[in-house]
Amino acid sequence: MALVVLAPLLGRGFVLTYDMVFAPRQYLLPDSFGLGSALPRSVPADAVIGFATTLVPGDLVQQAILLAALILGPLGAAKVVPTESVATRVVAAVAYGWTAYLAERLLIGHWPYLVAYATLPWIVLAARSETKTLAKLVVACAPAVLTPSGGILASVTAMVAGGPRRLKLTIPVAVVLNAPWWVPSVLHPGGGLSAADGVTAFAARAESWGGPVMSLLGLGGIWNAEVTPASRANPLVPILTLATVAIALFGLQRWGGPGRALTLLGAFGVLVAALPTLPGGAELLGWTVQHIPGGGLLRDSQKWVAWWALPMAIGFALAIEKAGRKALIAAVLPIAIMPDFAGAAWGQLHAVDYPADWQHVSDILTDDPRPGDVVTQPFSAFRRFSWNDDRTQLDPAPRFLPRPTVIDDTLLVDGQPIAGEDPRALAIRNGADLGELGIGWVLVEHGTPGRTDTEGLKKVYDGEWLTLYRVPGPVDTGPDGPPRPPVVVADLVALAMILFSLLWLALPAGSLTTLHRRHRE
Repeated sequence: MALVVLAPLLGRGFVLTYDMVFAPRQYLLPDSFGLGSALPRSVPADAVIGFATTLVPGDLVQQAILLAALILGPLGAAKVVPTESVATRVVAAVAYGWTAYLAERLLIGHWPYLVAYATLPWIVLAARSETKTLAKLVVACAPAVLTPSGGILASVTAMVAGGPRRLKLTIPVAVVLNAPWWVPSVLHPGGGLSAADGVTAFAARAESWGGPVMSLLGLGGIWNAEVTPASRANPLVPILTLATVAIALFGLQRWGGPGRALTLLGAFGVLVAALPTLPGGAELLGWTVQHIPGGGLLRDSQKWVAWWALPMAIGFALAIEKAGRKALIAAVLPIAIMPDFAGAAWGQLHAVDYPADWQHVSDILTDDPRPGDVVTQPFSAFRRFSWNDDRTQLDPAPRFLPRPTVIDDTLLVDGQPIAGEDPRALAIRNGADLGELGIGWVLVEHGTPGRTDTEGLKKVYDGEWLTLYRVPGPVDTGPDGPPRPPVVVADLVALAMILFSLLWLALPAGSLTTLHRRHRE
């Protein structure tokens, strides 16, 4: 399945779509660790990718991540289903690995969600393990905690799957592994509050006549219609979704152990995802994101239906086995309902190369001793470059350049502006002096819609796609982010837990205890 989806993208080059932006080398900057002026929404993912791309070219890192996500998720689901039947496990794997959730999140570029989704079956297995539970749980959760939302998906799954008696294990693991993002978030000078109007803008969307709740039950319903496979609008999809849910609920009666608790978690995920579309729900979530630090994580609520995916896949597979039908025939159903996930979403995605201008500008900023961060123009978050077939993509400058880069974090959803959270970006929009904000350079990106203003700036590099300007006058240091010591400690403690767990799993059982005893003797 992974090759059927990703084969067209496995040549050299980068898949740049919406939020998915990889660069040949991503530099380790304060923002990579949540120490910049923006909220740490991509922490520690940026740091991990930064380390990885110092060793391996960024396009190969991207391909490895996407392949791993689309392989390991179905494989984990096959291992979770309580059966000895290979055919039933194949049904569970396909039902978990060929979903609207994966298709839509791939098209919108939310690769950390693909990774988190892939870890959920393995977290269930680790939380229920009778041997080396702590180490297995840490290793299973670690890929998911690359971003705050992924960390929450993983942590809650671990707590539910492990049950009350293992909360003394699952809660500390969740707290420590997620510390690299929650510590800088709590200490961020901006307070971590978000705009309330983002709740309705990012609410789940009806993909057919069945309405938003039906779309969510079918693991779809993402707010952006442009990333929804066309097959989701088929008038038969709501009927097939109802039938699949009914079959899955029947099969879930056979899933012992954590089955009941995970089914309730899945139902909760659907409820949270649907809340902005229910009476009073948008107001409740709007108040939450506006007044409670970190409440913005509830925005884009559709992502929480990931909790429903595993119970539905396992229940569907067990029901097919119980019915005594040809299980492998049932495995074709998810693919038949959504064939346009294949072939890189029927050609919607392509791998491209960056123009040479990007490397030239990066080299200049690396070698020039003049201080200062970078601001990009047009001052907007997203781009449409002709060299990327005019696809909507996040501005690549913050991940390509060797200096902290400020972009406008205001989002436009159906023409409605959603206020951002970076105080430095707000100051730039309001016309503040760039040097006083710690900005020493302005990068103008050509071939994408938007207004530019370079009056009074000194041109340093002029290429077909990029022009780099130097800001005249003195350049102050940038605004303070969270204090460094607690953030560094949080990173080191989380890293130590992961490394220790990997060592514990790699060595034979009891080896560390034996070594400790010998040392004492």
